[in-house]
Amino acid sequence: QVQLVESGGGLVQPGGSLRLSCAASGNLTAIYGMNWYRQAPGNQRELVAKITMSEFTYYSDSVKGRFTISRDNAKKSVYLQMNNLKPDDTAVYYCNARILVAAVSRDYWGQGTQVTVSL
Repeated sequence: QVQLVESGGGLVQPGGSLRLSCAASGNLTAIYGMNWYRQAPGNQRELVAKITMSEFTYYSDSVKGRFTISRDNAKKSVYLQMNNLKPDDTAVYYCNARILVAAVSRDYWGQGTQVTVSL
């Protein structure tokens, strides 16, 4: 069974940095696009950053210039380096990936990791 497991969340002061990691496990054939979403209390889940198999990247305007997404295909992992964090970045961050298992591809989600930016 394929799973995505995130790590790296926590409490950080404004201006600080965190690095989120997400690793896929299980008997999978390929991982296509990998994404990070976040959801703050009372808000809808929003796309933060995405990276394709060819490592094309996209960032939401709210994080552009501060966050960097990367992937390591050998480790079946995606990362989100978050710098100059702001209180508005406080949310649960979710890893998402389109994964091919045998002949079927579908989206998988991690369980989420809490990021809190506060004094």
